[in-house]
Amino acid sequence: MHEFRKQRPIQLFDADLPTLIEMVEAGKIDMSLGIFKAMADMRREPFFRFSLMVVRAAKDEMPPRRTTSWSALDGEMLISLSSGHPHQQLIDRQLAKAGVTVQIGSIVNLLDTQIALVEADEGIAIIPSFGMPACRNRKVVMTPLINPVVRFDFHLISSRAKELPPGAGEFTSFLKSYIATWAGRAGVL
Repeated sequence: MHEFRKQRPIQLFDADLPTLIEMVEAGKIDMSLGIFKAMADMRREPFFRFSLMVVRAAKDEMPPRRTTSWSALDGEMLISLSSGHPHQQLIDRQLAKAGVTVQIGSIVNLLDTQIALVEADEGIAIIPSFGMPACRNRKVVMTPLINPVVRFDFHLISSRAKELPPGAGEFTSFLKSYIATWAGRAGVL
């Protein structure tokens, strides 16, 4: 945001997905980014793709794994997000599809809370790869989940009833480029 504001003014609004959808529908904000399902009255464009990873407490006696298969999670204590989060729904579907049974520990609303509980060795978490920077200052290790690798898209939504303002295309192009650079440096892709 700071980089783009050097070129053009822009305002940021941070809220949960239902609030963002309502605000776009009401014309209070022009567009939103997130994990959105298709909606009849919204334009929805793929914006960026992420994958799921497992986070564990870092333990000196255990070397970090290079990857983790879904089947290796069987019996683990899982710190999860509430079921309203779209990527938690994806995780739950994938666990069921893989026939993996986990013990449900805490159910939280924020990625940072999940990571903090994992650091405290309360269980593991399955998080999107965009959470990797939030893990860097914690005593946790992240590994890609494989067999299968599960990817999901971030989308940009805007109202079909309203044209985007001038500069919106410039902003989305800038942000896509910025995210690609950041994600590549962070090892998220």
